[in-house]
Amino acid sequence: MGITHIEGVVTGASGKQATVRFLVDTGATYTLLPAEESKLLELSPSRSVTFALTDGTMIERKVSECHIALPQGEGHTPVIIGEPGDEALLGVVTLEILGLVLNPFSRTLQPMRMLLV
Repeated sequence: MGITHIEGVVTGASGKQATVRFLVDTGATYTLLPAEESKLLELSPSRSVTFALTDGTMIERKVSECHIALPQGEGHTPVIIGEPGDEALLGVVTLEILGLVLNPFSRTLQPMRMLLV
């Protein structure tokens, strides 16, 4: 599968904004904002969560919330407050909140087929 990036505008509770280039990562649960953008947006952590890395290593990271706007839609989402060296990731929870899925063939975000069952 190829690599897909998308640019979005992220807004913190302070009203400050940052344009971020995200790697779309359907294996990541939450969206991750790099340390620099998290600091710029003045994000305040609401809780800590333990995450498993691909190699099985467990790490604890602080989680906040912000507004994210992509060309395909916008909404509020939980985000991991990144640490130095972390890259921006767009996780599956944000994609689901926005009603989007990644088409692996065209490598584009598309509307999700919504179910009410």
